[in-house]
Formats: sequence, C-alpha cells, structure tokens
Amino acid sequence: MKEEFFSVVPPETVFSHIDRFPPVATEQVPLDQALGRVACQDICAEENIPGFNRAVMDGFAVRAASTFGASELNPVYLVLKGAVVMGRVPDLAVGPEEAAAIATGGMLPRGADSVVPREFTQMVDETTVEVHKPVAPGAHMVAEDEDFKKSDRVIARGTRLRSQELGVLAALGVVSVPVYKKPVVAVIPTGDEVVAVEETPPPGCVRDVNTHTLAGLVTQAGGLPVLYDLVPDDRDALRNVMITALETCDMVLLSGGSSVGARDFTIAAMEDLAGARVLVHGIGMRPGKPTILAEVGQKAVWGLPGQVASAMVVFMMIVRPFVEHAGGVAAVTTRPIRRVAARLWRNVPSVYGRIDYVRVKLVEKDGALWAQPVFGKSGLLNTMTWADGVIEIDADTEGLNAGEPVGVVLF
Repeated sequence: MKEEFFSVVPPETVFSHIDRFPPVATEQVPLDQALGRVACQDICAEENIPGFNRAVMDGFAVRAASTFGASELNPVYLVLKGAVVMGRVPDLAVGPEEAAAIATGGMLPRGADSVVPREFTQMVDETTVEVHKPVAPGAHMVAEDEDFKKSDRVIARGTRLRSQELGVLAALGVVSVPVYKKPVVAVIPTGDEVVAVEETPPPGCVRDVNTHTLAGLVTQAGGLPVLYDLVPDDRDALRNVMITALETCDMVLLSGGSSVGARDFTIAAMEDLAGARVLVHGIGMRPGKPTILAEVGQKAVWGLPGQVASAMVVFMMIVRPFVEHAGGVAAVTTRPIRRVAARLWRNVPSVYGRIDYVRVKLVEKDGALWAQPVFGKSGLLNTMTWADGVIEIDADTEGLNAGEPVGVVLF
C-alpha cells in the first residue's frame, strides 16, 4: 500500500463528523455513585436554598441601622434579647437597638437583617452588647434564596458532575440522579507481532501495551472499556471481532493496523461491515497521521496507530472528545481544555502544513513554569512517562522559538 492511499484531513474535519454519533442511553444512579457522571437533563431547584436567612459568622443578629455610626471611640449599645438555638426557628424578634446572639449557620430571627461579627463587639454586662464597628444590611449572612432560587436551573444537561455538583444536589434533596450511561468502548489490539502481557515475547514480538494504555484513557474520558483478545493480521478475524464488538459496544478502538504497510487489513475489514462508511483515513498531525475513523450504524470505529505514544496522543487530541460526546457531555470542544501556561525551554522545529504535538515536561525555574521538550520516537514508552503533556504547533507555523509562551495540554 502506498503513501498516496492517505487522504489527509485536518483535525477540524474529523471533528465535523462528531454529530453523526448520538449520545448513549440514560439511567438513574444514586447520588453517592454520581461523581463523574454526566447529567442527562436540566436539574432545577424545587425550593429556595438555603431556605432561610442564615448567619455565616458567629456574632449577633441585628438591624443594620442600629449599628450605623458605631466606632471604637463612639460605640453603639444594644440590648441582648437572647440567643438563637441552632436547628430551630427563633422564638424571639429583634427590634431597633436590639440584638440576638447567633452562631454560624443559625437562622436569623424576625426583624434582623445582618450579623455583627463577635470581634466587632464586647459584652458590657449580661444584657448589653457594645458594638464598635457598623455593618451594612445583608452583612455576614445569606438570604433565604441567595444561593439558589426556586425554579433556578442549578445543573445543565451535559454537565459532568464534580463533588461541587453533588453537594448542590444533596442540598436540594436529590437522592437519584438522571445521567447518561457510560459509553461502552471496545478496545481491540491487533498485530501478529503482539503477545499478551503475561507472555514472554519471542524475538520480533512485543507485549500488548496499547490495550491497557487505551483502557485507562477511555476510563479517564468517562467511558467503560471492554477489552478483547489479540487479533492477528487477518481480514476475516478482524471483521468478525468488530461485528461482535459492535453488537454490545457504543464505540470501537482498534490499535495497530492503521499504518501504511503490506499487511494493513483494517480498511478492508471495516469496509466488509454492513453499512460501513470510512470517514477519515489520515489526519494532518504528527504523531497520528495514519488514524482511521469509520461509521458503522451510527457508531464510531477507530483505527489507531500501533505505536503507543502515537495512539495516546491521537486519543487525547482526537478520540477523547468523541467519547465524551457519546457520554452526553455538552458542547464538547475540538480541543482539550486543560491547558497550563508555560514558556518553551528550547527551539522546536516543525513542518509547515501539519499540526505537530510535542511531548513536554514541566519544569519550574526562577518562579516561572517552563515546557521542556521530550524528544523521542513514537515507539518509545519512556517519552510518555517522562512527559507531563503536549504542546501544539499549528499547521501554519514552522516551529517555535525558545522563550515563547505555550499552552501545555496535560496528560
């Protein structure tokens, strides 16, 4: 097979196909199992949060106007009406020139519109509070609907739930969360030269690294990897395992067999599948040029490079958004968003007309963060373990100079 077989397209063209693949089905999960899951519908507040006027500092609930003009030299004296009991509705009210002792989290009594922190006060006797600093209305408290108002949308469909969102759901009393199922992703290793991890490779063979690397990346992207046994370089065998995988999985990743070579059966096996359409064979990027994307029954089938570093970069920069999209993540961008600003340690060459992804290690020096290129061939594992991420050199740039600002996409 010749190099001309490739019809290289830019990454933007690959991403233009993302809407061909619909999100997976939905389910309800308990709140304590919802971390990292993706909300499949808008979730709105059915009540005001916190639901009552609440102190956020220890001190005294007052009418703010009663403290106006207070100073160290000219303090204001307030009558102490009592104390707020935590977890109960106060049975007292605060009028002009009156106060009620309150702890953080306590419910403000009727008439109070602010809290004077304890450090702004001093007890004169058991019923008199000296205030030596004024407060404004609403100070050191949150109003009953200040966090969320009833009917507010608190979580949008397509949001990946973090611990923060779980806290909001808990505050709303949500115990069962509507989410998208995790996309089930088949990981199929191929190649006559690959053996299982537990085997000792004979001369000319290597252990199956890609399966476990890609499975980890799928998990990090919110998917559920399903690992298949090694498939030899045989068109019928490859076609049959893809047919099996597509019956139960939402996406298929083939590793190996996508590079130019005499034994490249990937395209042929994909085209054997009923209704298959090869959308991409070749992306204008390095590493990862020989990547394949096919559509089979609204499911994405990927042919990734056999070299592990290339496969990882392609997954991070190209495949991951498709996994996230399948999992319902809203507004998946065509570029990863986790970027760290740094300066380039040394000059990095590039070729005009393709995107280069250069592995880098982050180094702190003189209070600044520097991106130190990690050069090496795509088959070397050490370049990925040494590196903290990659920088992108776009197709219109012929290299970057030392000291230039760069954005590092973190592993």
